[in-house]
Amino acid sequence: MKRRRIAILAVVWMGIGAALPFAASKAQNRGPWTLEDVLKKLDSESGSFRGLSANVERTKVTVVVNDRSTDKGTVLVKGDKMLLQMEAPDARTVLKAGDTLYVYTPGLKRVEEYSLGKNRALVDEFLLLGFGTPGQQLQQGYQVSLVGEPALDDKKTVELELVPKEQSVKNQFSKIQIWFDEMNWLPIQQQLYETGSGDYSIVHYTNMMKNPRIEDSQFKPHWPKGTQTIKPQG
Repeated sequence: MKRRRIAILAVVWMGIGAALPFAASKAQNRGPWTLEDVLKKLDSESGSFRGLSANVERTKVTVVVNDRSTDKGTVLVKGDKMLLQMEAPDARTVLKAGDTLYVYTPGLKRVEEYSLGKNRALVDEFLLLGFGTPGQQLQQGYQVSLVGEPALDDKKTVELELVPKEQSVKNQFSKIQIWFDEMNWLPIQQQLYETGSGDYSIVHYTNMMKNPRIEDSQFKPHWPKGTQTIKPQG
């Protein structure tokens, strides 16, 4: 059952994708970061995170045929709720609210509804990876290493590499890289490497706003009349 939930999340990430007023904590003039310092910083910053809004661009790279495809959309996060809306041509909505995950495909007039149950915490950790995630929590689920401090979007970042510890996650992703903006300690970019194929997805965030005012009604499931609801079993 747990493996199935990981598979659901892999479909969401690979098929669709997955801040901040710049008055957030200022980047400090300091020497190179150590991994220990970065994890402690993520721990301290996690307490102030309540939500975000951002534009998102996902690029899927299929290595064997050297193909790149890109989709764009928006993401809203409030607490443990998430709304991801991707634009045409592969329009899709992913809504995570409470114990339910919805995947709505307007072209098919269909919404898939998954009951998460006791796997809810695992789903939250995976879908919201890096957004307010404490450093200690990252270490529990991943072997974490510090890659460097590259510039991205003219911002100073800290790049971490995460290798999953749990086999069911490793079966989907061999590693995940995250670039954290030193101004606010939320991701500018995530790169997810699929196990076996070597294919990968780059998820890039812009126009980020941390802790914006988002109404709870944004996370209510509202589908057009005539939408078919299916509840996959397994």
